[in-house]
Amino acid sequence: MVDTYQTIPRRHTVETKIRGSRFLADAVPVDDRPAAEAVLEDIRKRFYDATHHCYAYRLGPGGETYRVHDDGEPGNSAGRPILAAIDHGSLTNLIVVVTRWFGGTKLGVGGLVRAYGDAAAEALAGAGTLTCYLTAECIIRFPHAHIGTVMRMCSARQVKILATAYDEQVLMRLEVRRGGLERLTADLIEATHGQLAVDPPSVL
Repeated sequence: MVDTYQTIPRRHTVETKIRGSRFLADAVPVDDRPAAEAVLEDIRKRFYDATHHCYAYRLGPGGETYRVHDDGEPGNSAGRPILAAIDHGSLTNLIVVVTRWFGGTKLGVGGLVRAYGDAAAEALAGAGTLTCYLTAECIIRFPHAHIGTVMRMCSARQVKILATAYDEQVLMRLEVRRGGLERLTADLIEATHGQLAVDPPSVL
């Protein structure tokens, strides 16, 4: 099971000049579409005097949501090259906006593709990469006598204990990497000699 994805850890901005035109590329991590649109709106307001604000974003752990926009440049000469730079790094949950101030010399479609793609790639390279993990939650129930065993196993496997309740049995709400959930619960059941039960997440 694939339970990881790659994004960027921080915002990074680079500036280049090509035949008089100024290109400012902003790579920004975002979690959803409203966040991406807020970044775009902020850049448009700050650089209101620019000729174009071209962008691409990809969202979701599997990169299933994306959008490209040429903002008046010839079709597929800006947004698509920016998205290609994102996809080259297999990245998601980010937006790259490349702002252009026209310098008076036309670059042609091929020149624009290279300019926008290279600016986006440079901004992404400077931002670095961050590996994120998809997680799952569950609730486990077990006798008080096994609290030490369960705590040690959770600590050794970097499992996050979100909540604990003590009643007739101990109840724990756990967060674990999605791909390791089945193995963890099986090992916990074995370590407690079958005295541990696993429930789906609920309010604890």
